[in-house]
Amino acid sequence: MANKLHVKTGDNVMIISGKDKGKKGKVLEVSPKEGKVIVEGLNVATKHVKPRAMGQQGGIVKAEAPLYACKVMPICPKCGKPTRVGHKVEKDGTKKRQCKHASCGETF
Repeated sequence: MANKLHVKTGDNVMIISGKDKGKKGKVLEVSPKEGKVIVEGLNVATKHVKPRAMGQQGGIVKAEAPLYACKVMPICPKCGKPTRVGHKVEKDGTKKRQCKHASCGETF
């Protein structure tokens, strides 16, 4: 069974630890099985790529590397602060994520 993560593809997140601590970006890809996410423009790694086909260019390529989901916090769209995620069940039975800041409480 795949693990549930507190972030989804398309969320704006802030990195809370590591070399990119404090930087913000958008989640491009989520891998629940590994518990990792790829954030746009952050955690960039360089790869040395060999040319595979005749006439193809080789060289050094920069690409976003995955990082553990526990190292990112979603940013609330209303208050703009990084927040822990709570869950709220609406009256129609749908489950929404909720900002845990006392002054906000926005569902997203």
